[in-house]
Amino acid sequence: MQYCKTVTLRTRPIKNGMLSYYLDFYPGYRDKVTMKTTRHESLGIYIYADPKNKREKDFNEIMTEKAEAIRCRRFESVVNERYDFFDHSKMSGDFLAYFKRVLKNKDPKWKFVYEHFEHFVGGKCRCEEVDFDLCDNFRKYLLTAKNLRNGKPIFINSVAGYWSTFRGFINIAYRDKMIRTNPNDYLEKIPTVPVNKESLTLDELRNLYKTPCEIDVLKRASIFACLTGMRRSDIINLKWEDIRTYADGDKYVEFYAQKTKARNIIPISEEAYKFISEGRTSIRGKVFDGFEIIMAQHPLKRWLKAAGITKRITFHSFRHTFASLQVELGTDLYTVMQLLAHKSVTTTQIYACHADPKRRETASRISSKVLGKDKKAE
Repeated sequence: MQYCKTVTLRTRPIKNGMLSYYLDFYPGYRDKVTMKTTRHESLGIYIYADPKNKREKDFNEIMTEKAEAIRCRRFESVVNERYDFFDHSKMSGDFLAYFKRVLKNKDPKWKFVYEHFEHFVGGKCRCEEVDFDLCDNFRKYLLTAKNLRNGKPIFINSVAGYWSTFRGFINIAYRDKMIRTNPNDYLEKIPTVPVNKESLTLDELRNLYKTPCEIDVLKRASIFACLTGMRRSDIINLKWEDIRTYADGDKYVEFYAQKTKARNIIPISEEAYKFISEGRTSIRGKVFDGFEIIMAQHPLKRWLKAAGITKRITFHSFRHTFASLQVELGTDLYTVMQLLAHKSVTTTQIYACHADPKRRETASRISSKVLGKDKKAE
């Protein structure tokens, strides 16, 4: 049903014998963030309710012409569905409260970014304050910021990730018309530094599997991550209902990745399925019920140490382990890319460059001619 859009100029009485002009919109405008409907806009224009002399009448005439001019502009905007004239009410809004609403459905990194921004602005920030200078000063703050929980320096790649997340949030705020301009057009990036993505060798993985762990669910989740390449967030949320059966009886995992929201399908071996399902009492609920992020810190380090592994291994390293071992054992990069749900094979190469079959193939091209037997001589 199509509504006839109207913008009507009206007055309401106020004190001291004056009238205040306001606009009445029909239908009302629904704010996409708060979902509240706005029907009226006060113009801040006042006239005498009962003009006593020519001066007051002339004043009323001039003010009425101004109010009517605004009404005409508003009507044109409404007909063309441009509602940016309501932004002034948003501009004075609480930017931190808006930030909190947005991060509810985001990954945990957004919470860290919010906490640092809240600390940076001293717990108060209005939407109208968000401009290039504020954002750029926040960038400078991040470059020297310490962990708000333990006071330790933040690794530069984590800082770059925080800054990238904040810039993404600024794009959302601009799209929602919470800020007038988009500072991202002028803000600098924070570059990352190359890091060695540690992973386990096949022997190290065997040792880890054989080594007892104080928390059984941590061991099952970690080994399963090595066998599938699944992220920690997806491991935590994996349900038994996500494990499906092919027509020939083999198993696979079908889920939507928490990070990318993309649909993933990963075949799993019979051994992997038996490993995670051993001793289970329910066919529903979470596969790794009770597994928490905190377990991937000190309990994981103690388990790795008991297995004789001295590398700097995190839970995410198990995803690297899956990629590198797959390539080492002959799986082509394109297939590994699909299993990891990477958008580009370039990303996959970073995980498994040391095992690239093409690189290994070149190793003997010169040495065999110099150090090996001369076939012609034979």
